[in-house]
Amino acid sequence: MNTVAKGPEFVVARAEGVWLWDRFGDRYLDGTASLWYSNVGHGRAEIADAVHRQMSTLDAYTVYGDFANVPAMELSERLAAHAPVDDPRIILTCGGGESIDTAAKLARAYWTTQGQPERQHLISRTGGYHGLNGFGTSIIGMERFRSGYGKLVEDTSVVPHDSAAALEAEILRVGADRVAAFFAEPVIGAGGVFLPPENYFADVARICRKYGVLFVVDSVICGFARMGNWFGIERFGVSPDMIVFAKGVSSGYLPLGGVVVNGRVADPFWNEEGNPFLHGTTYAGHPSACAAAMANLDILEREDLFTVSREVETHLDSALRGLADHPLVAEVRSGMGVMGAVELTEEALTERGITTAEVFAEARTRGVIVRPVPKALLVSPPLVITWEQVEHLTSTLSAALDAVMARH
Repeated sequence: MNTVAKGPEFVVARAEGVWLWDRFGDRYLDGTASLWYSNVGHGRAEIADAVHRQMSTLDAYTVYGDFANVPAMELSERLAAHAPVDDPRIILTCGGGESIDTAAKLARAYWTTQGQPERQHLISRTGGYHGLNGFGTSIIGMERFRSGYGKLVEDTSVVPHDSAAALEAEILRVGADRVAAFFAEPVIGAGGVFLPPENYFADVARICRKYGVLFVVDSVICGFARMGNWFGIERFGVSPDMIVFAKGVSSGYLPLGGVVVNGRVADPFWNEEGNPFLHGTTYAGHPSACAAAMANLDILEREDLFTVSREVETHLDSALRGLADHPLVAEVRSGMGVMGAVELTEEALTERGITTAEVFAEARTRGVIVRPVPKALLVSPPLVITWEQVEHLTSTLSAALDAVMARH
């Protein structure tokens, strides 16, 4: 914040496809799809038109109680039809952070309805990012986002992201009769793009079933074709109890998120008296946001961006692997979904004093936007990126690494 306050700000003026322009007219390749969400690219007129038509009819109205609107109902039915969840129900929210809080509260409330109110404990993974609302901050797998706020939500713990055995050990340490749910991203995104080991999710699903722990998949980043399917988790052939979604559901054109809940978890609230789930947000089920999402999903299906995504995944993986031999690069992580990470060596970060923020700034000066995290540069471009644009992204990042290395 102190650095930003010194200025000048980087002001984005317009965007189209994979490109951004600042207020001075300079063009940049959006190598991060903003914050992982512009899946169909920027400037899609049909989404704007759909929102305009909806606002001209019904701009907004609550979906509390028995209130509903047609776009929210249609979107929920469409998402349920594609969700790899048994007897799915949809709870709509305004984004990923709200959705995580909804899923966490629902998990705890579910066990209360089952006469097991002591099942409150929530387990997550190192590197996992689950938004920065109350529960999300409390289960996040990166300490820098948790520190400085005093006491957070209690009864949470974090296990290594790459070990199903560690999850089972933690369930046994806490006591299976005290664990409510386990949260995991299909591919860890903002925490550094960490791919799961082979059979990891099959093992995790088995462990959760064994101990009765609810399995919650955070597909906020991985959903809506970024991994070549609807929710990302389909690549591993498992059926979770809940799926949290946001970002790509509307490609960010309007804020929208939600939770897919399986029928077993939903039934105590939906089909039994005396178990109200007293939780909701003002703009959940917003008809104009749902209209944007419906138009966005139309594009995903009409242009078959699910298949396109798998092709871009291969291209991006190949191009990023070309950076693996750079003297500043310790590791490249890619090959599952349209996302990747280029991690710098410890020697570069400590002995040379190079920061990822410095490489990010150099790449932006050269017209490409990537995302710096403490040890790596992350990329997650719109799914409509071409092979030539992928090469432009990676060659520019290579040049930025060269320039920074020359200064140190």
